[in-house]
Amino acid sequence: MFNFQNRTVLILGLARQGLALCRYFVAAGANVTVSDAAPAEKLGAELAALNGLPVSLALGGHPLSLLDGCDLLCLSGGVPAQLPLVQEAIQRGIRLSNDSLLTLQLAPCPVIAITGSSGKTTTTTLVGEMLRHTFAGTGRTVHVGGNIGTPILHRLGGVGEDDLIVLELSSFQLEIFDPAIAYGPFEEMGPDVAAILNITPNHLDRHPSMAAYADAKFNLLRHLKPTSRVIVSADDPVTQKLVSGEWRTADGRRQTGDGALPADWAMDNLLAATNAQLITHNSQLLYFSRTQTLAAGAWLDGDQLVYNGIPFCRRDDVRLRGDHNISNLLAAATISGAAGATEEAMNAIATTFTGVPHRLEEVSRLGGVTWINDSIATAPERAIAGLRVFAPGEQTLVLLAGGKDKNLPWDDFAEETLRRVNFLIGFGQAGPMIIQKVRDWATFRRVRPPECATVTRLEEAVRLAAQLAQPGTVVLLSPGGTSYDAYKNFEERGEHFRRLVAQMQLQPI
Repeated sequence: MFNFQNRTVLILGLARQGLALCRYFVAAGANVTVSDAAPAEKLGAELAALNGLPVSLALGGHPLSLLDGCDLLCLSGGVPAQLPLVQEAIQRGIRLSNDSLLTLQLAPCPVIAITGSSGKTTTTTLVGEMLRHTFAGTGRTVHVGGNIGTPILHRLGGVGEDDLIVLELSSFQLEIFDPAIAYGPFEEMGPDVAAILNITPNHLDRHPSMAAYADAKFNLLRHLKPTSRVIVSADDPVTQKLVSGEWRTADGRRQTGDGALPADWAMDNLLAATNAQLITHNSQLLYFSRTQTLAAGAWLDGDQLVYNGIPFCRRDDVRLRGDHNISNLLAAATISGAAGATEEAMNAIATTFTGVPHRLEEVSRLGGVTWINDSIATAPERAIAGLRVFAPGEQTLVLLAGGKDKNLPWDDFAEETLRRVNFLIGFGQAGPMIIQKVRDWATFRRVRPPECATVTRLEEAVRLAAQLAQPGTVVLLSPGGTSYDAYKNFEERGEHFRRLVAQMQLQPI
């Protein structure tokens, strides 16, 4: 579709998405420069992964001179569009893109795209597995990528017209899906199935407001095909209001329950504008719900998970922990069903899938102590979901919380901590703030806070938890903050936690 032969492409960020962009554009005959803010000595693995590709390197910063003669600027997911170089490119009229936008535009087969504030990776993985089970032996291949696993862009040559692509998309990837700044075309380039799982406060250290964050997510719905199907939660206040047209309460204030969003006109205007775009597209709307009976889609009926009125799994047979994962399963059933998955495939995956690493992952059970790795919990709302898996009083719960804050609300987290946690260990940059928030909330509620301790590093938190743990204790790493104060990503943090637990058991403290 696009001709990049001898055109100059600048790529910012030498992470996995940047590497995929390098491979794609080199194969397309472009003149490629890749720039990373880190110096060469910190990019050994990434530079080795280039494997001799003929690209120019600009490391240790992003000088504006890189834009001279540039035809296209591509961003890795972790590179903010607010960077001075990106803003200068926009001023010069240089178009932007990323691996996911190009994958959508160039895909030779139907595309399923999934976004949301939480549950994206689990739901995307479930959708991929349900579709693979359905189409096993048919010759149709299901490719899963985007913000999960290996990017698909440089592998598009191996994707057939009858295959399916399932993409997880973050707000960072979606924020440039804007015809005013991004490389086109945009007409009818959208996914065949588009899902927004939920919109709750997240990444407010990068997005300037809740409305701006939601706006990035809603870019997924702005370039749909007439045949596209749109899937949203009937339980999430924002997605429900998005499709229903009910922006405000009778007294003119927005009220969204747990994790309430700011009562501002910016969000209301955004919901109204996006709703109007959905009506214009005339897309088919489908829903999933853990709390309501629906006319179509997937919902929970007593102890049965139901798709289009047909039970496909008993709740007690689900292997995943927590109510939030029931919602993820219902979302996956609705999304995969819209792409042709069978109820038998939904059942097979729901009853065998035990989870994605770093998501309520049981890493050890020794001496009556259970160690749980929920490093994916990079926002308070995600940590709350992890806490709610454990009923108050059924076990002694030691919570490790911390990392780096994203300027998010912590009151609901403090409330759940008071209800369920026996000992709170704060670590990292946000550890002291989290403990103070819980203590302040306890004072406000006039209740006793859990026992608390502050440490600097995760290894200190694990050591202290091991000293506290007795038979019947659950030690839960569910930080509520990002990993960027000490780790490259949440996976690295979770892997470190695994190693610490294993080492601690080999050499008891």
